[in-house]
Amino acid sequence: MLRAVSHLPADHGQGVPFERIVLEHDERRLRRKLLRLQGGAEIMLDFPQTITLDHRGALQLDDGRLVEIVAAPELLYEIRARDTDHLVRLAWHIGNRHTAAQLEANRILIKRDHVLKAMLEGLGAVITDVAEPFFAEHGAYHSHAETGHALLNR
Repeated sequence: MLRAVSHLPADHGQGVPFERIVLEHDERRLRRKLLRLQGGAEIMLDFPQTITLDHRGALQLDDGRLVEIVAAPELLYEIRARDTDHLVRLAWHIGNRHTAAQLEANRILIKRDHVLKAMLEGLGAVITDVAEPFFAEHGAYHSHAETGHALLNR
């Protein structure tokens, strides 16, 4: 069985992938897992620590070949607000419910959940169903081993 030996970031410039794997947001954060490539082959990923696989990054296999990582489109809500202050309030309410969210300057994306949709509409948000890759923020406590951990950046 092929094994992934390293993860390369997006724009790695290390060569052309021979295959690709399409993963949702939650599937791109892992440490050890058997993964199925688009063509059906399987690879084993077993890293010392949990990592987040970058969209358009790659997995380097033990035979030197590369597998491109692609973020899968997901069913999401696009949340828009009247203004910046309103968007910040909506973000607070989403965070207060410990919901994964992709925060942007003029919108927030979350996975579809009818209860959250009703709450946000009640707060005056405009909600639109979208299907696109999801890049939610990782919490400050997601991994104490990573050098970029929020609590280490003082």
